[in-house]
Amino acid sequence: MSTTAKPLSTASVQRALDRIRPDVRAMHAYAVQPSTGALKMDAMENPFSLPADLQAALGQRLGALALNRYPGARQNDLKAALADYAGAPEGSAVLLGNGSDELITLLALACAQPHEGARARLLAPMPGFVMYPMSAQLQGLDFVGVPLTPDFELDETAMLAAIAEHRPAITYIAYPNNPTATLWDEAVVQRIVDAVGGQGGIVVMDEAYQPFASRSWITRMRAEPERNAHVLLMRTLSKFGLAGVRLGYLIGPAALVNEIDKVRPPYNVSVLNCEAALFALEHAEVFAAQAEELRAARTRLLADLRAMPGIERVWDSEANMVLVRVADAARVFEGMKARKVLIKNVSTMHPLLAQCLRLTVGSATDNAQMLAALQASL
Repeated sequence: MSTTAKPLSTASVQRALDRIRPDVRAMHAYAVQPSTGALKMDAMENPFSLPADLQAALGQRLGALALNRYPGARQNDLKAALADYAGAPEGSAVLLGNGSDELITLLALACAQPHEGARARLLAPMPGFVMYPMSAQLQGLDFVGVPLTPDFELDETAMLAAIAEHRPAITYIAYPNNPTATLWDEAVVQRIVDAVGGQGGIVVMDEAYQPFASRSWITRMRAEPERNAHVLLMRTLSKFGLAGVRLGYLIGPAALVNEIDKVRPPYNVSVLNCEAALFALEHAEVFAAQAEELRAARTRLLADLRAMPGIERVWDSEANMVLVRVADAARVFEGMKARKVLIKNVSTMHPLLAQCLRLTVGSATDNAQMLAALQASL
């Protein structure tokens, strides 16, 4: 009897593919640019590694973990540490995710029920984080994108009208926003939060870039807990400096967070992720110093970009990224790639982003190399 594997027939593969949703088949998988030998300035990563002594200490802790056991009560220690680090209001609970991407999926999954005879809706200002519309599509919600102003500010009138018309189950406010790096006016945001609360929806305040912002919505949640009782604060340790650890967390009233927790896969956060996050929080001052250095580097980068001929516009930033507009984004992107510097061409993501590029704020050395490649590519 021959043991040689027979090739699959084209017909059988096609029949199997027909079982996959058409909208999924029409999508593109998330692509990460090959970065070997290049300066990676396209993903807003922290450029600093742990000091050698902390690397050794972390390695010892991770090496001593019981990898043969499922994650257990240690996650409760992490939740408590995150609540303390963030200054969570009294009565809050914390939900852990494999990055904030998973939390976005869980939120959509938990709210994917018909409302008033129609599919549930998810609403967000656009341009914004790509996972908001993707999570709505994949979990069966309708997505409502409300355009920002040409200056990338919130269009308060349009937002309030969309909330009244669509009565979204979830409204995302990225604070600050990606890819525009905008931290919107607090009073405008609060009026939008009030409007969502008035129609029974949930607001998710996405603070992925909180280490680089001048304020956090957690202060409003503590100051007026009743007014913000329908607000969930979402953060990630990726921009804190642990992008490789994949640890996101959601803070909000326990009654609300505990319901979202019911759709969380068991053991979604590994013992390695958990222990690495706890270790980082024990040494939060190291990461705070790195964030301070990056904020100072951002100030210098903004000034250098505004002085560079060929840059048509540079927007203010409250994150570790800067959005710029050039005459030909595709040409500049390819020119920088040829010079081994990777940035993000966001010009096709939304009409308001025409000819825009997103640059990561890195170390002084990284920023100098990026600026040289940019200037040579303009």
